[in-house]
Amino acid sequence: MKGAGRTTRGGTNAPAPSVAEQLELRPGQSLELLKALHILTRDGRINQDSRRKLKQVYHLFQFIEPLLQELSADGHAPLLADHGAGKSYLGFILYDLYFRALGRGSIYGIETRAPLVEASQELAAALGFERMHFLNMSVAESAQLAAMPERFDIVTALHACDTATDDAIAFGLQKRARAMVLVPCCQAEVAACLRQTKALQLARTPLAELWRHPLHTRELGSQLTNVLRCLYLEASGYQVTVTELVGWEHSMKNELIIARYTGQKKRSAAERLRAILAEFGLLEALGPRFGVPQGA
Repeated sequence: MKGAGRTTRGGTNAPAPSVAEQLELRPGQSLELLKALHILTRDGRINQDSRRKLKQVYHLFQFIEPLLQELSADGHAPLLADHGAGKSYLGFILYDLYFRALGRGSIYGIETRAPLVEASQELAAALGFERMHFLNMSVAESAQLAAMPERFDIVTALHACDTATDDAIAFGLQKRARAMVLVPCCQAEVAACLRQTKALQLARTPLAELWRHPLHTRELGSQLTNVLRCLYLEASGYQVTVTELVGWEHSMKNELIIARYTGQKKRSAAERLRAILAEFGLLEALGPRFGVPQGA
């Protein structure tokens, strides 16, 4: 019967978990925000279609929260830029769970789709999230905007498509970000280059089998892209950790890259980055994107 409790092994009826328990809500977390994001329906029931997205955001928050705690110490007001923000699930949850109680710091959501930016602006105003800012522009455009802060503490990009993750990295480097938290999505550029050049250096070796089939080309391109990103970050003075965001049943785009600035630029990473680009015939096309100038 609807609303009945659960039967435990001992045969007793235990009360069904509440919405708060099912969503693992923290004390004081805004239910109105979850309704506005369509994670909960207006009558407070769980929207199952959005539950997977929320789980991803919660897991990402668990990685970002320790960084925020460290970077907001001694009264510092942390600045966070969220690129490819979409409906700003991540930004709103971060603000609700951390920035709101902290009482200082700001979040900037960057998104190219104007209707999503307008909706986020209206929602932030309705909830009184005064230190959330939304910009309708590309990542590259936001880096050149005079009104943007000169430096950011954290740069995030959750499932920013194709080269948008690279743009977020470039933004983080320009803004001297102290940490970057990236979950790449649908990388296609390297795969296109592999198809075009057939990786001339390896064409006559058994390694060419790695991208003979189109599906393998796409997967290899995705893997290679993230390897290049990690080497680029290490060569730029960041300590890099790569792990899974959530279980594969929740997202096929599941690789999480966490980079913390140490200032120690690894020469070996720069050398391997250049060598991999050259080996796969990508040096001319992609060298500048990863900090390897032409003729270097």
